[in-house]
Amino acid sequence: MAKILCVLYDDPTDGQPTTYARDDLPVIDHYPGGQTTPTPQGTDFTPGHLLGSVSGELGLRSFLESRGHTLVVTSDKEGAGSVFDRELVDADIVISQPFWPAYLTAERIATAKNLKLAVTAGIGSDHVDLDAAISNGVTVAEVTYCNSISVAEHVVMTVLGLVRNFIPSHQIVLDGGWNIADAVSRSYDLEGMHVGTVAAGRIGLAVLRRLAPFDVQLHYTDRHRLPEAVEQELNLTWHESTADMVPHCDVVTINAPLHPETEGLFDDKLIGTMKRGAYLINTARAKIVDRDAVDRALRGGQLAGYGGDVWYPQPAPADHPWRTMPHHAMTPHISGSSLSAQARYAAGTREILESYFAGTPIRDEYLIVEGGALAGTGAHSYSTKEG
Repeated sequence: MAKILCVLYDDPTDGQPTTYARDDLPVIDHYPGGQTTPTPQGTDFTPGHLLGSVSGELGLRSFLESRGHTLVVTSDKEGAGSVFDRELVDADIVISQPFWPAYLTAERIATAKNLKLAVTAGIGSDHVDLDAAISNGVTVAEVTYCNSISVAEHVVMTVLGLVRNFIPSHQIVLDGGWNIADAVSRSYDLEGMHVGTVAAGRIGLAVLRRLAPFDVQLHYTDRHRLPEAVEQELNLTWHESTADMVPHCDVVTINAPLHPETEGLFDDKLIGTMKRGAYLINTARAKIVDRDAVDRALRGGQLAGYGGDVWYPQPAPADHPWRTMPHHAMTPHISGSSLSAQARYAAGTREILESYFAGTPIRDEYLIVEGGALAGTGAHSYSTKEG
């Protein structure tokens, strides 16, 4: 029997909800491109309920314990003597989310002698040291595509929020004011702007499709060029590199995974080549940008706004400069954890576990590392330190 260690974010401050704003979720059985949504043999949760916090347990407890497995769920993941570190020593499987990542460093993997599987309930497995997973024979899987559209919607919301200066305008209402000139002095139309995405995979392409009706000029860069038919459909301009693309754009959105080729990409030098007054949106991973370079660019006026959802580390400390820098639209990594997305990534996590326990292949699109090498989606999207 296996021990499963599941690291989830804390419950709401008032406890698990007793009621919800809506009674149901739209039924979605496939994603753009045809991939089906998760297809576990069963589920033990109500779609639309809060599953990603500690008490939600991703709806896994009944499934696992009825089969004799042990499930340990905690939010305590950092610091000397954390529950995560104590329980990891003899864990067979670790599950965590990108929003509250259990950082599986090489050092932690070395202490986890029984560890065979690391599952990301969501998308993005950079919180796992993939080189160490490869070296130690640990399989890494994630629920690919489960919250890609959720994140794409958040990107579009953030773009509009920054360009139209929505957040300060809303604050004026909360403060009891009616200061129209203050609200509109940084408000522009998105129409006619040049918008570019760094990476045009599932999320990046979904962003492009959702922005096209705003009559913007669309740009993208990706190491895998899109089919010509898609470029023509959306009137896309392709650039060989991020450095080639960003000087042309009024808005740049980062939708790439974090790996050695993207870490620290947006530094002072690259941001300095962007149009003065451009907007930068990052719902990918915080370490793709230089934290302090972003702060300097906002304070100095090189960037008109920075919006995002990802921090490093997570949770971010109270004194993180992104909390107080001007003209930002930051959220605490919620873009991919809507209640709609939670139903899919909880179901996908169960599907992965069902396959693992049955000894049947895990879906290729869910695989990041298997058999001592990058595999499936991982082979397409990631690189390792060794290349």
